[in-house]
Amino acid sequence: MAEVLNEIARIELPYRRRAIVKEVIFDSGMRMTRLVIKEGTRITQVDLDEETALELGTQLVQSARKGQS
Repeated sequence: MAEVLNEIARIELPYRRRAIVKEVIFDSGMRMTRLVIKEGTRITQVDLDEETALELGTQLVQSARKGQS
């Protein structure tokens, strides 16, 4: 199974963690957003469909804006 990966963002997080966001296109043509969290040697990887990626993004923005008031 081959997949095409395009890195979208690399974000340094608190406590020496890193988030990497990638676009993944599978052989079937299906497209997903891959969120990779690196914590030392631990790697957590989650593939998100379009609807879930949009919901996660919305929730993150809303949460961040609460801290700006």
